[in-house]
Amino acid sequence: MRILVNGVEAPVDGTASPQFAATRELLRQRAVARGLLDPAVIDRSAIDAAIEMLLAEEVTTPEPTEAECRRYYDQHRPEFTSGDLVCARHILFQITPRVNVPQVRARAEHTLRILLAEPERFATMARELSNCPSGQHGGNLGQIGRGDTVPEFEAALFRLGPIGILRELVRTRFGFHIVAVDQRIPGRTLPFEAVREAIAARLRARVEEKALRQYVSLLAGQAHIEGIDLETAATPLVQ
Repeated sequence: MRILVNGVEAPVDGTASPQFAATRELLRQRAVARGLLDPAVIDRSAIDAAIEMLLAEEVTTPEPTEAECRRYYDQHRPEFTSGDLVCARHILFQITPRVNVPQVRARAEHTLRILLAEPERFATMARELSNCPSGQHGGNLGQIGRGDTVPEFEAALFRLGPIGILRELVRTRFGFHIVAVDQRIPGRTLPFEAVREAIAARLRARVEEKALRQYVSLLAGQAHIEGIDLETAATPLVQ
């Protein structure tokens, strides 16, 4: 498949989806136009850094209001309990300062698709791929309570839902996680004040994803793109 963005070919390798390749090239060109990147630069890390600066400057993510947080709390009370425990496993695709984040995300997404189809391979793939010491134990984390992990990971673990492999990656400061919840042991409901920041972080992430999609669609509408239609792509920023 050959994809052109304003006459420039967007390379599609074995890990990146066509949507991601087109989006990356579109954002690279925007970063150049904004003076954030020299057009002669081909280093992927430098391009990724310029794209991150571009998104920080041009994609506005409003903070959720107190009313929005309270409404979410009232509608999802079963999710906010203390004393809860989960038995979980994970596979960590670690992000370090010099790593190529889009490539790591692509590998994680590809692995998740395999495991959703073949969940019995989880332990084997954890041993082969995970950057966490738990990988040597099939990714097993044992019993986890609230407050035992970083907020983003906790939110995913204790979100009310079925047992099994979560259908989306979990992003934390450490990297991308594939998570399997094997058992849930419920506790008691926590007051709003105790979970307000966790709710705000969750709502902020939702708004950010929507804003990113809208931003890419706006740029796509102003560009000449051949080989794919980014304006109709559901999640062009995700592998």
